[in-house]
Amino acid sequence: MRATEGRVTLMTAVRSISESRVLRLIIWLTLLKPLSNVFLARGMHDIPAVVAAHPAFLVRAFLDPFVIAGIAMQILWLLLRMSLLSIADLTFVLPVTAAGYVVSTFLGRVLLHETVSMERWIGVILITVGTAVVACTPRITTRPREPE
Repeated sequence: MRATEGRVTLMTAVRSISESRVLRLIIWLTLLKPLSNVFLARGMHDIPAVVAAHPAFLVRAFLDPFVIAGIAMQILWLLLRMSLLSIADLTFVLPVTAAGYVVSTFLGRVLLHETVSMERWIGVILITVGTAVVACTPRITTRPREPE
């Protein structure tokens, strides 16, 4: 096999990764981060405000079940994000997964009963439009690195 054949095969393999797999990863990332943030916020509301004054009090936060669940979800989110970054450009992944901010705002309003100002909702609309624009672009625009 010639070296050029190997390169073509590698490039073809990277580009042929299932679009449905990419979509599933995007959905998981977009939902998992906001959910983890809700769990972290809920757990931290149970911790006295003195935590902000002295980081040693954060140890207590690690015992809260909501905080533990939030941290576990953050770890899973990071692993899924690494997977998506292995098959898509950073300039695609970051804007598309920014839709999580929209989900976070909605969950904060509904589950945590936070007040969301008109300015924040306008920001959410702008993020939604930007996410839609980027989602219409190719997920990978660079050539994969050649094996050495």
